[in-house]
Amino acid sequence: MSLDFSLYDKVLENRIRLQIMSVLVANEEYDFNSLKELLDVTDGNLASNLKSLEKEGYLTVFKSFVDRKPNTRYRRTEKGQRSFENHLKALENLIKQQYK
Repeated sequence: MSLDFSLYDKVLENRIRLQIMSVLVANEEYDFNSLKELLDVTDGNLASNLKSLEKEGYLTVFKSFVDRKPNTRYRRTEKGQRSFENHLKALENLIKQQYK
C-alpha cells in the first residue's frame, strides 16, 4: 500500500502551528494574547511559531495600539487557508488508508 503525501504540509506538522491555523481558519482574526491563552503556550513559543507561519506566507500580522497598549492581530492568508485544507485532506486520507 502506497500513501500519497503530496498534500501533506511539513510546516503544519508542528502541533502549535496546526493549532494556530485551526483558530485562524475558524475565526477572521485573533490577537496574540487571546491565542496565547487559548493554546496555553508561552510568549516565546507562540511568537516563534507565528513567525514561522508568517515567513511561509500563511498569515498576515496587523499591529496597532488599544488604550496605549500594543495589540498584534493575525489573519490567515489564502495560501494559509489552502495549505491548511490540503494538510487536513492528507491526514484524512492517511486515516482512511489505515482503516481499509
